[in-house]
Amino acid sequence: MTVREAADPIAHLEAAGRFDRILVGGHWILPLSDKRAPVIDPSTEETVAEIALATADDVDCAAAAARAAFPRWSATPAAERARLLSRVHQLILERAELLAQAISREMGAAIAYARAAQVPFAAEHVRVAAENLASYAFTRMRGTTAIVREPIGVCGLITPWNWPLYQITAKVAPALAAGCTVVLKPSELSPLSALLFAEIVDDAGLPAGVFNLANGTGPEVGEALSCHPGIDMISITGSTRAGVLVSKSAADTVKRVALELGGKSPNVILPDADLERAVGPGVAACFRNVGQSCSAPTRMIVPRERLAEVERIAAATAARFVVGDPRDEATTHGPVSNRAQFERVQHMIGMGIAEGAKLICGGTGRPEGLERGLFARPTIFSEVASGMAIAQEEIFGPVLTIIAYDTIDEAVEIANDTIYGLGAHVQGADMEQVRAVAGRIRCGQVHLNYPAWDPQAPFGGYKRSGNGREFGIEGMEEFLETKSILGYAAA
Repeated sequence: MTVREAADPIAHLEAAGRFDRILVGGHWILPLSDKRAPVIDPSTEETVAEIALATADDVDCAAAAARAAFPRWSATPAAERARLLSRVHQLILERAELLAQAISREMGAAIAYARAAQVPFAAEHVRVAAENLASYAFTRMRGTTAIVREPIGVCGLITPWNWPLYQITAKVAPALAAGCTVVLKPSELSPLSALLFAEIVDDAGLPAGVFNLANGTGPEVGEALSCHPGIDMISITGSTRAGVLVSKSAADTVKRVALELGGKSPNVILPDADLERAVGPGVAACFRNVGQSCSAPTRMIVPRERLAEVERIAAATAARFVVGDPRDEATTHGPVSNRAQFERVQHMIGMGIAEGAKLICGGTGRPEGLERGLFARPTIFSEVASGMAIAQEEIFGPVLTIIAYDTIDEAVEIANDTIYGLGAHVQGADMEQVRAVAGRIRCGQVHLNYPAWDPQAPFGGYKRSGNGREFGIEGMEEFLETKSILGYAAA
């Protein structure tokens, strides 16, 4: 039997008794209620497992365990914290196939994509956190004053279903590197990879209580974390609506709140761009992870005189996608991850048609030959006005809107015509002009001519896309307080 054949996350977690338990204070314990939630495979809409759900009382226990562990962990030498994080990184790589299979089952990622992106990118967050920690100066002198960066304390981390492991490591690794202890609430819709990650942290030998896992719903566990007086910081990745609710709940305890929320990212194709190099990769970037990425470039902003050519290339690119069984090695795009999101995507495609946008390909309903499962048709609209709902609202599915412009100033205006400001792309041959346009777009991260992903590049939003930054050194600094010690050195 090969490693791939042996990698059955459902059987593994069932045999280990993980579905019934949460991880608190270094122990896999039964939660304080018998509430459970189904784990649905979106490719079949069948229940593949059930998980136990924590309650607000369980959050109290987890927060207490994290609080008890904080003094020792925050005082642990940086080199030792880095060593343990490197061990976590190593175990993720060793168990990569098990994790990939779990992600494919829980949220429908094509197995090839789970192996190529979901798992290795998640592992990179841990590697980068260990690397940055090893060289980070927690004390810097400014004249005779010492500027000291100290861990903020106990952190509640709330992660989404679309990049389940990736978003977990993007928060957990820098928080632990900073010297914080954590309580993680992953999405109850995609909990398999979180359970496997908790096993990895446990097996890596981190002290009891440093990492705690409480599966549960947003209204129960998310709310309890947000308002808990024993939680010093909340970091959430989710919808803008969820971020608003968490911020309001956290306000009474005046805790720090880091928000990584929605997006409607533009992809500005300048007049001198090579369309063959600009359009196809832009379509692929929009539809990556079935469009379920907050930073997906879902608005392609193109020169009006080249609109017909853009439409031709975009449609040809989408026609090459293979939508189907996520466990099939040939599949490029699996299903939408859950029923609510599937219905949302279908509704927004219907709205685009009703608004009068030109349907280039796709449309409502499942792709031909797929009679069950939450599969959506890769859909491209053209002749979209910036004020249309499909150009303003985050759809979070395989839907691209193409918007034409007449001048570069108008292109920038369209790019900024949104309540969001998370990511953006700019394509062009004249790099001076490309950089100038990038500088005018109001967002937290801009990609020029499809560069390679950089795990050290800070990521976060302007406007209603949130606040704070993840990834790289800035991602770790989100979990640090600043203390000034005057007179630290003799004048």
